[in-house]
Amino acid sequence: MDEKKELAIVALSSSESQPENYVLILEDLEQQRRIPIIIGAPEAQSIAIAMEQMQPARPLTHDLLKNVIGALGGILKEVVIHQLVEGVFYARLVLQKNDGAVLEIDARASDAIALAVRCGVPVFSFENIILNAGILSESLTGRQTGGSFAKYSLVELEDLLAKVIEKEDYESASKLRDYIDKRKEEKG
Repeated sequence: MDEKKELAIVALSSSESQPENYVLILEDLEQQRRIPIIIGAPEAQSIAIAMEQMQPARPLTHDLLKNVIGALGGILKEVVIHQLVEGVFYARLVLQKNDGAVLEIDARASDAIALAVRCGVPVFSFENIILNAGILSESLTGRQTGGSFAKYSLVELEDLLAKVIEKEDYESASKLRDYIDKRKEEKG
């Protein structure tokens, strides 16, 4: 099996392609690939609350799960996004019981990440998933080509833009679109 790679949460924003949902961007810091995951509003709110270290008056569902795990003498060790099937990410909660036994429990990626943020544990995935779902963030900012997109043809840039939009990395898409527009004006 592939080696596990740690992922970091780098962005959470509204989804332009699915207006009632949100896009959570995870990044493999080693290869600098960004993975967009479409999540529901409740999960996005739960993740945002935990990331901002806000304390709701009453425990939210993910707070409750964290409290139950702790009350039973267990700890969340890590979250692993282990599968990608038809655009759906599958995750596992890796729990350790008080006797040292390890349990793996199936979870939606969004719920698993919301719990990971609360528990301060890492989120991992495997290289094949990162390669299939990720966008190379270095190439999107131009760092791979010496700081600019100058080495790309307009056709290559437009192909890259389509891929970036498909993956819902809108920050990079905006930069790339601006550069394409500037190049077209210069050729003008």
